Amino acid sequence: MMFDLNEKVAVVIGGGGHLCSAMADGLAKAGAKIAILDIRPHNASKEYPSFYVDVVKKISIEAALSQVLQQYDKVDIVINGAGINDPSPFLDITLDKWDAVMDSQITGTMLGCQVFGKHMLENGGGSIINISSASAGPPLSKAFAYSVAKAGIKNLTQNLAREWATSGIRVNAIRPGFFPTEWNRKNFITPERHEDIIRHTPMKRYGKPEELVGCAVWLASDLASFVTGAEIAVDGGYSCMTI
Repeated sequence: MMFDLNEKVAVVIGGGGHLCSAMADGLAKAGAKIAILDIRPHNASKEYPSFYVDVVKKISIEAALSQVLQQYDKVDIVINGAGINDPSPFLDITLDKWDAVMDSQITGTMLGCQVFGKHMLENGGGSIINISSASAGPPLSKAFAYSVAKAGIKNLTQNLAREWATSGIRVNAIRPGFFPTEWNRKNFITPERHEDIIRHTPMKRYGKPEELVGCAVWLASDLASFVTGAEIAVDGGYSCMTI
């Protein structure tokens, strides 16, 4: 079965979080061996080996890769899903807050691709799955720093797909729509904003984390062997909606 990920090792960066934990479970059910990397590894599922990582520090990612290789000997699949957001208005955001969003999102994704991509080049191939967003373009209001970072992740994904296409490494991105966490509901989704989101989503509802699993397993599997540089929307139709 081509969806079978048996004998594959998947590293999920940010795997203690809302969306990445569901994708980790989905890859595991497809047969992959899972390693979770997170700045709070104690929040991750106890089912999988979990290791500390600070994605803004290359030395930390390299140390985490070494720990994963001691456990599994190789890495075939990487999901780069770490990152934070900040709701500060443009004229009010501090440089520290801007840097925190940029570092955790685009720099963290770049370093994850760099460290694990080097291993995959040495190992003869692999699949890297980055996490873009519906805000990557056009941008989402109240999330301009996050939107800028996600647009960068989309561009980085396309650049690396082109760079590594003949080396057996596929680099793609998943573009989630609205999968709100409690933090999102508290900081972003007012009643008015909720109505706007639902009106702009043809399916008229939010996504459930497990609804990202099919896309993640497909991109990780041999069924997507000719897919690279793609940004796959999983958004209930949000990206195709106008009026």
